[in-house]
Amino acid sequence: MPQPVSPKGGRQGAVAVVEAERGRTRWGLVLPFVALPVLVLGFLVLGLFMWAWSDENGDDRSGAAAGVPCAEALAFGGAAPPGEAEVRDCTVQRGIDTAYSAVLRMPREDVRGWLRTTYPDAPQPRTGGGVCGALCLDVTHEEGLPGTAQAHVVQVRVEYENAETARVRFSAFTM
Repeated sequence: MPQPVSPKGGRQGAVAVVEAERGRTRWGLVLPFVALPVLVLGFLVLGLFMWAWSDENGDDRSGAAAGVPCAEALAFGGAAPPGEAEVRDCTVQRGIDTAYSAVLRMPREDVRGWLRTTYPDAPQPRTGGGVCGALCLDVTHEEGLPGTAQAHVVQVRVEYENAETARVRFSAFTM
């Protein structure tokens, strides 16, 4: 079939075919192999960003303290709420480590019995005032923390408010 002749005397069809063949590269084969890692990396970065900023199920990893049920805070340290206690101000702070805290107000005479019952293998609570308060107890898994505790350390600080009432600051955390 004859090719159309251009006004300058050349063949248009032949030039177009040669230019089309010359412009074609192997990018059609290379592009998927280059694009795939870029897309996978992009999705991983996006997923990591979304995970870091998520707050699903109260699992806040931003490091801010959040309120939690007091039974959960005490259970993290292997404890149960004492019968006559008012438990309040229970929080959790999650980041690299997890830290639960609670404040209990209870009869002063029940504090030592609750500590003995809760941590029977722990050392005796210390007295002496100062940073420790009227009474304090530090418990680790090596020093009597029950196996049910998820915490690595439990710290209990007791201050006597008056002749009948004690304020107990309970902290349980991982390291």
